[in-house]
Amino acid sequence: MSTSARKNLLALAVLAYLSQAPMHPYELSKTLRAHGDDRSIKFTHGSLYMVVQQLEKAGLVAPQETTRDGQRPERTVYGITPEGRAELRAWLEDLVGTPRHEFPAFGSALSLVSALHPDVVVELLRQRLIGLREQRAAATALVDGPAPHPLFLIEEVYRQGLLDAEIAFVEGFIEQITDPVDGWRPMWAAYYE
Repeated sequence: MSTSARKNLLALAVLAYLSQAPMHPYELSKTLRAHGDDRSIKFTHGSLYMVVQQLEKAGLVAPQETTRDGQRPERTVYGITPEGRAELRAWLEDLVGTPRHEFPAFGSALSLVSALHPDVVVELLRQRLIGLREQRAAATALVDGPAPHPLFLIEEVYRQGLLDAEIAFVEGFIEQITDPVDGWRPMWAAYYE
C-alpha cells in the first residue's frame, strides 16, 4: 500500500480486526463501536464497506465465505491475507515509530486568529476550555472505569495527555491576551479601532 493510501486509518483498523478473526463488514462496524474505536477513527457503515472493497482490490483482504439469511442480502465474510498482515505490521510500525507534522483544525485556526477581535478570541477560548475539560473528564471516566486491561484504553490515556497540553496552552494564551501589564489585547485591539 502506498504512503498516500495509508492516510485512511479506517483501513488500518479493518486490517487489525481482521487479523484477529474473519468478519463481515457489519460485524466489523459493531466491533469497532463496541471497542470504542469510533472515538479515534471517524467512519460510517458506507465508508467501512468502501474500505473493505479497497482492501480487497489491493489484495490485503479476501472473501472467506458468503452466506444468506432468509430474505436478507448476501453477507460476505472477509479475512486478512498474508500481504495484509505484512501491511498491517509495516503501517503500525511506521505510525508508532515516525513522528509527523499533523494539521489539526485548531492549529490552523490559531494561525489565522488575529482576524478576530481579541475580546471575541478570549470568549471563544473560555468556551473551548469548558469543552476541553468535559472531554478530559470523559476520557478520565473511561480510563478509570472497568476495562479488561489498561492497554485497551491506551489511546484514551494519550488523549488525556493531549487534552492536558491543550488546556494548559489555552489558559496560557488567554493570559497572554488579557495580562494587564504585558497583555497583547491593547496592541491587537488597536487594529479594530
